[in-house]
Amino acid sequence: MIQKTLTSFDLKQIADSGQCFRMLPAEEANTYTVISGPHFLKAAQDGQTVTFFCEPEELPFWERYFDLDTDYDAFRKAINPRDAYLKQAADFGQGVRILRQDLWEMIITFIISQQQTIPSIRRRVEDLSHAYGSRLPVPGTFYSFPSPEQLSAASLEDLLAMKLGYRAKYIKRACEDACSGRLDLSYLGSLSYEDAMDYLTGFYGIGEKVANCICLFGLHHIDAFPVDTWIRKILMNRYAPKSRLPKDLPQSRVCEALIQKHFSRYRGFAGVMQQYIFYYERNAGEDLHGPS
Repeated sequence: MIQKTLTSFDLKQIADSGQCFRMLPAEEANTYTVISGPHFLKAAQDGQTVTFFCEPEELPFWERYFDLDTDYDAFRKAINPRDAYLKQAADFGQGVRILRQDLWEMIITFIISQQQTIPSIRRRVEDLSHAYGSRLPVPGTFYSFPSPEQLSAASLEDLLAMKLGYRAKYIKRACEDACSGRLDLSYLGSLSYEDAMDYLTGFYGIGEKVANCICLFGLHHIDAFPVDTWIRKILMNRYAPKSRLPKDLPQSRVCEALIQKHFSRYRGFAGVMQQYIFYYERNAGEDLHGPS
């Protein structure tokens, strides 16, 4: 058991932020179990005191996983004081951090995420882990996320039976590409954000939104700014009305233009701002059309 005093850190907010799907409430109050690769953690929080139930040699892994060396207070202080909405969102979700998650798991997770709710994504990820991952040597029944080699044992029919729908063929191809070396995870991990986007979108079933999620949550390129249904609504309802965009701008480029206009000032950490507004709209219970 190791205790640390942490600011800009909230286990519940991180678990509910939509970036991780294997961080789940434990039976004890204010406590979560977390699985990343072969690593297992139970963590509890009371105010700014966070207790890590792990061996001392495991702590550096979890410090990196939770991005504890990064100053998130500085990110919030950099917010444009004229952007009252973003300031409100950041204050509301100030405990959110961008996790350093397993790259392979993020590739498969965000392939699964297409047109899925967060509870559904969690179920599919757990189903894959229980069926093809390795049981972890900890109390309870917990499994690692399957490696490319483990997951390649699943046939297309097996994946379809797990209610993965059209995503099943994307997952099957990703396993084949990873096992053959065509999808080189080590090489991908060495690329810049722009090069990683180009590389990822060259694979079957990975479009721009999924690639951006992989970059943000699997490669920790915190300049990535994924645009899903939630973010598109936020941009159109919160930012479009006060933006003077060219009248002849194609509709397909409106979100890109809004991001450039309002979030380019956060170059190098725009993805943190994306997480603040995403978390805020999903959890604050506010009407998107309410006052800024």
